[in-house]
Amino acid sequence: MSSCCISGFSWNGTPSGREDKAQQINYYTAGNNQDVAILLLHDIFGWTFNNNRLLADHFAQEVNATVFLPDFFDGEVVPEEALFNPEKEIKIDFMAWKKRNDKHIRGPSIHAFAEMLKKEMGFKKVGAIGYCYGGWAAFQLGAKGKNLVDAISVVHPSFLTKEEIDDVAVPVQILAPETDPQLTPELKEHANKVIPSLGVDYDYQYFPGLQHGFACRADMNSKVEKQGLERAKNAASSWFAQMLNLR
Repeated sequence: MSSCCISGFSWNGTPSGREDKAQQINYYTAGNNQDVAILLLHDIFGWTFNNNRLLADHFAQEVNATVFLPDFFDGEVVPEEALFNPEKEIKIDFMAWKKRNDKHIRGPSIHAFAEMLKKEMGFKKVGAIGYCYGGWAAFQLGAKGKNLVDAISVVHPSFLTKEEIDDVAVPVQILAPETDPQLTPELKEHANKVIPSLGVDYDYQYFPGLQHGFACRADMNSKVEKQGLERAKNAASSWFAQMLNLR
């Protein structure tokens, strides 16, 4: 985990969705489409982060889907103050945090929640979008033989491996900033070489001048970052509208 994962800004705005609970997991949800769902896999700031909830609201409205933003950190919350208070950042033990939230620990609950959307809640189409930490999870949900989601979008993903890229079997969108110590040039090159050979729809979009975290923690006072955020949001909305057969 690098400092880029807690850099950025929190946004103004009041989320319009609601909170609920399933499988002992708290979640935020927006929208009321009974056929189409989007699972939003959050960054390090988790399910209570205002920016993540506002993004869920946008996707619910723009894609006409029911969006689920679950708590996959078992109640642990990294305070938003870490974005603009250096003392808060210093107090975060990233190695301990990463160990508590290792893929092998959080993966099972993420997979189970995704499975529930179709098997128990009855959604016909399910998409998954992963920001930062949630990026690797989106790829795992879309892996061969899983049949959990119908399309994925990943936005400046963290902890992603070449093996997870190689194993994807559903339509993939990658929204990649120019500067990203997590989605390295090597990983970008690998994705752009391998995914087109897998027989799935693929949309790779590059965001020059932007860095890791821009699509969920952009500085709204920066024209470049705000435009990048809006482009990323619109790209993801359009992607799911097409891949989940909504338009």
